[in-house]
Amino acid sequence: MHIDFEPGDYVTNPANKDWGLGQIQSIIGNKVTVNFENYGKRVINIEFVELEKIDKNECK
Repeated sequence: MHIDFEPGDYVTNPANKDWGLGQIQSIIGNKVTVNFENYGKRVINIEFVELEKIDKNECK
């Protein structure tokens, strides 16, 4: 599986938009740790949850 994210990238979880904007903290295998503004830190298995990458310029 190819992961198109790296620590520091901003993402949203389209299935849970109310979590708000998240920033990737770490990636280990298929587990991505994301700190969401409205839901805190979550470890997400990207085999089961699709994250949407957000352009950094949209976050300012």
